[in-house]
Amino acid sequence: MSTPRQRPLAIGPLRAFAAVARLLSFRAAAEELHLTQPAISRQIKTLEEELGASLFARGTRHVELTSHGALLQRACVSALDRLDGAVRQIRQSRGRRVVNVTTFASFASLWLIPRLEAFQREHPDIDIRVSATDMVLDIDDGEMDLALRYSTTAPAHSRRLFGETLTPVISPWLAEQVAKGQRPPMRVAADLAEHTLAEEDDQRPSAEFLSWRRWLAEQGQPGLNPRRWMYLNFTYQQVQAALTGQAVALARVALVAESLERGELVEPFGPAGRMDSPLTYWLAVADESRQRPEVQQFCQWVMAQAALTRHAIGEAEVS
Repeated sequence: MSTPRQRPLAIGPLRAFAAVARLLSFRAAAEELHLTQPAISRQIKTLEEELGASLFARGTRHVELTSHGALLQRACVSALDRLDGAVRQIRQSRGRRVVNVTTFASFASLWLIPRLEAFQREHPDIDIRVSATDMVLDIDDGEMDLALRYSTTAPAHSRRLFGETLTPVISPWLAEQVAKGQRPPMRVAADLAEHTLAEEDDQRPSAEFLSWRRWLAEQGQPGLNPRRWMYLNFTYQQVQAALTGQAVALARVALVAESLERGELVEPFGPAGRMDSPLTYWLAVADESRQRPEVQQFCQWVMAQAALTRHAIGEAEVS
């Protein structure tokens, strides 16, 4: 290698290096950066010439960092993160204020989105971008400002919104059909043997706390089989099945409290049909977003809405 140069490094080769170092693949880095693989190779070669050191040990089917490469990666990742954070702040200060929120799809559909119009009436200068996905996104990666989570344990630096209670729900139309004797009765849990039950088709461990099997066991009917099962991927789909009279759904009370209050859904077994769950809803904020006024305003609004939900579901306030 020639004598190392003293001039500052260009940002392009550093970004190419960071991608290859993280992915350990020139091809994958090229796809991520929307460049060709030869272009990535040229940028890495340029960087190695600037530094006077090899950054990667290239094998036939694999790529490994050299000791020099590992040293540069530690410094490069931190520096690029700080640079990207500064760029985001500058862009936000020059345009409309945006709060980026990640949450799971059912919470977005049933709880967050129906309330957003009220927030935007109060704060017309703040835009809310919602990423509704059941994948747990890292809010410290610079893309998201806050997360509305759902778990048995508190995420780091989070605030509790409300707990979880479940209850069977049906449409007013089905309730009327039952009352008129045009559908089988629904007075006790055993009567569900003549009805269709909407169940969440979810293999995650948390699904056991939301299952009809758990509810039926608590009601003394562990072996009951309904007339028909309707398996659905998401909670909001089960609620939709109940709203249209197609099935009895085991709904999360916090997410349907307003629908119950408005009479759009009915609890056929009343308060006696409610079942607690160890799962809890949380608000977590990214470290670098905490001091932004728009994020603070949105968090205050979310906490105020959560207080209303706690009241609606009869959850005692903790002093």
